[in-house]
Amino acid sequence: MSISKPSRSLVTPFRIGHDELDFPAMRQICHEGREVVLSDAAKQRIERSRAVVDQLIAGGDSAASVYGINTGFGFLADVRISATQIVELQYNLVRSHAAGVGPLLPIPVVRGMLLLRACTLSLGHSGVRLFVAERLCQLLNQRISPCVPSRGSVGASGDLAPLAHLTLGLIGEGEVQVGLPGRVQLKTSAQAHDEAGLQPIVLAAKEGLALINGTQCMTAMGMLAVADALDLCTLADVIGAMSLEALLGTPRAFDPRIHAARPQPGQAVSAQNLRALLADSPIVDSHRGCGKVQDPYSLRCMPQVHGATRDGLGYAQNVLLQESRSATDNPLIFVEDEPAPGDGGGDGGGGLRFDIVSGGNFHGQPVAQALDFAAIATAELANIAERRIEQLVNPHLSSGLPAFLVRHSGLHSGYMIAQVTAAALVSENKILAHPASVDSIPSSAGREDHVSMGVHAADKLTRIVDNVRTVLAIELCCATQGISLRAPLMPAAALSAVHRVVRSRVPELVCDRPLYQEIEAVRSLCENGSLLAAAREHVPLR
Repeated sequence: MSISKPSRSLVTPFRIGHDELDFPAMRQICHEGREVVLSDAAKQRIERSRAVVDQLIAGGDSAASVYGINTGFGFLADVRISATQIVELQYNLVRSHAAGVGPLLPIPVVRGMLLLRACTLSLGHSGVRLFVAERLCQLLNQRISPCVPSRGSVGASGDLAPLAHLTLGLIGEGEVQVGLPGRVQLKTSAQAHDEAGLQPIVLAAKEGLALINGTQCMTAMGMLAVADALDLCTLADVIGAMSLEALLGTPRAFDPRIHAARPQPGQAVSAQNLRALLADSPIVDSHRGCGKVQDPYSLRCMPQVHGATRDGLGYAQNVLLQESRSATDNPLIFVEDEPAPGDGGGDGGGGLRFDIVSGGNFHGQPVAQALDFAAIATAELANIAERRIEQLVNPHLSSGLPAFLVRHSGLHSGYMIAQVTAAALVSENKILAHPASVDSIPSSAGREDHVSMGVHAADKLTRIVDNVRTVLAIELCCATQGISLRAPLMPAAALSAVHRVVRSRVPELVCDRPLYQEIEAVRSLCENGSLLAAAREHVPLR
């Protein structure tokens, strides 16, 4: 993740139900601890929908059967639950569904789940008490993150197991992590509530179902991964330009007329970035008129490949932002101020009419497909970057650079195996890019007979993003070494600044040394935003 500069927005709480959630706000809340509050409008919507549930419960055993309020769940939807057992039903639901396994989800993802769950409740279709939505905000602001295992969701009725573990943290059960990444303490939920001066929630009718039914796990994972992947697009432009300089490539293929003739938006952005990065380059000027006609595709077609990734991620971004504003539990409560035409609905008192409708907004297919597409798009950044690494280390392709980027090759192997590592990660990405959303397995005695595998898609995307960042770090190690070997010539101003940042952490490779430490050091520069910040001091980048 690229760390944003401190801003005034971090001291201004995000108003759920009023402020528009975007990727920067998501990052500030999930990674940096920005506080959240419910807007007045959101509070009103929540209270209106809860009034409907309260009226139904007041009818006791004579009330009509309504799924999720006085019935069982899934295959057991036709089982009527007596009024005296409705609260017990909510606890049984949460506890039975907390069946996740595997390593815990990272704290930023869990914070994203808390945020997105509060966002969907704020729409006023879930029927929970205002106190419940406010508690989600309190956990975020107190930096209390329930421990949520990463495995166990098939994305059917949403992310049932992960959200059930999240809900345990609200009712004082299970374990939590207190703090932000890098400085957390593991505690019981009951202990954390006590230390924060909070009383665990006592669930009421419908609240267990409203809290565990939805797509908030896959969406939180997906939003954070896509945000990182979009940063990698700009980083790929910067590092690809570094490689082009080291390989004595030409920026002629980035002529704006070429890209205007094929008006793909992402392609135009990457071409603009590359033109800006390479403008007035002493290295480029040094070999004008050299007779070289064309560069390999991995250099020449950077706008087309990087740009296609941008566009694919842009599609996923739109789907995820739309999902963050969606009511994804079941059933949904619709309250109207005026009498609705036709049959259906009931009089909620005070002139209100309502309808409770069972549907399938919890199904994760839109998110799963978008994340699969994002995974394929992101993987291509590493695919083309590895080919540029090969251009740099291969003496038959590198325009005069020594074999494997070390002066005394033979005695020294230089970056030979760094390219192999990159190739290994690229091949792993090809496996991970296989879509999850085309899979399905029936569950709940056949009632949930088609599922999305959305968390699988989100998990694969997250792993691909991590691999791509490492491959780009390896390319940057090699490109920086290539530029050092071109001395005293230097690249354009923005790229020279990037070169200096890398060299502040990693010295020029003169003789063989273990490379894992410098790969990790450069990877951290890719992740913390310092490289892009250095480049942006000289040129605007998108």
